[in-house]
Amino acid sequence: MSDIGLTHVALPVHSLAASVAFYSKYAGMQAVHSRPGVVWVSDRTRPFAVVLIETANEIKPLLPMAHLGVGVRSREEVDRLCQLAREEQCLAREPVDSGPPVGYWALLRDPDGHTLEVAYGQELGHTVEDAG
Repeated sequence: MSDIGLTHVALPVHSLAASVAFYSKYAGMQAVHSRPGVVWVSDRTRPFAVVLIETANEIKPLLPMAHLGVGVRSREEVDRLCQLAREEQCLAREPVDSGPPVGYWALLRDPDGHTLEVAYGQELGHTVEDAG
């Protein structure tokens, strides 16, 4: 894998353990590097990580217009994740089908209030391939 291009997004968090658990459950990510106060999580599909940086400072979370987006394998997977999020009271927006190229998506809140979009049917990969 090459480290050329966009490699990471860094997020401040209050609890590394809570954030790693959230991104594992809802985004299929796992810790690929850790050191005191920092964990990199990745879905290991490309050279990209979310860098979680623990802080005691005030966190200004990513909110719906600024969000992380994760594609999943099916509409049913979006629905399954939304049911878990409802039970854990972190569902921020119910799933909606916006048609191509946006697809079927919903918004979740991580433990620090950052927004995670889970989606099926977004055509980002095709759009990028067609542009190049």
